[in-house]
Amino acid sequence: MHAETGVRLLPKESVMKILVLAAGYATRLRPLTTDQPKPLLPVGGRPMLDLILDRFHGCEQIDEVLVVTNHKFARHFSCWADTAQTLHPGWRFRIFDDATLTNEDRLGAIGDIGYVLSQTQLDDDLLVIAGDNLFTAPLKGFVETAERRGILVGIYDVGDLEAIRQYNNITLDAEQRITHFEEKPQQPKSTLTAIALYHYPRWALPLIRRYLAEGNNPDQPGRLVQWLYPQVACYGYPIPGRWLDIGSLETYEQAQHLMP
Repeated sequence: MHAETGVRLLPKESVMKILVLAAGYATRLRPLTTDQPKPLLPVGGRPMLDLILDRFHGCEQIDEVLVVTNHKFARHFSCWADTAQTLHPGWRFRIFDDATLTNEDRLGAIGDIGYVLSQTQLDDDLLVIAGDNLFTAPLKGFVETAERRGILVGIYDVGDLEAIRQYNNITLDAEQRITHFEEKPQQPKSTLTAIALYHYPRWALPLIRRYLAEGNNPDQPGRLVQWLYPQVACYGYPIPGRWLDIGSLETYEQAQHLMP
């Protein structure tokens, strides 16, 4: 039984799934995303999602990649998965169509996590990552730390108190445990932000279901951590190298020069 949640767990071999959040419509990147999902846009000649998965090379804990998308782009990801399987022969790939058709009826990031949980009855550790986040350094250290820490969040220092107002803002104690989390802060306490890279051990999955069942905001994945950290220990992991959130044509152009 997990000490903080009271969830009864049976012993099992540690297995981790990657869940890629890819159900958005990327309206700010149109016309590039009119007929193409943002995570499959080319960066350096390769789909953005391939570059993300490259950062988990050598992580033996991972056995499967789950991609949740909308109905409009589900076929695009199904075609991509056939090629991705040849690049990562040790991983299984599954695509989940959340049946939404427009930006207005989307489930939201946390809603899509809940959708996949309901479709799979998942009972493994879950690593959640947004399909538009790019990294210049490997993320094997994040995976290894997650196995020890439990709920783990990727942290990035934007280095600017004004810029942090566009993101969320967190503070950490000496043990890297999250002590404060605020979306779009008016008076930020630090220049640290939690990025869309999360690890939820299997004991935490019922908490995600409870968050949604209680009617909390299903969008903005950081809101789930904001709800969790006062209840259970949540830790931060400083991301090495550079991080880019591809949310505009400007950051997409930056990625073309930054990524190999």
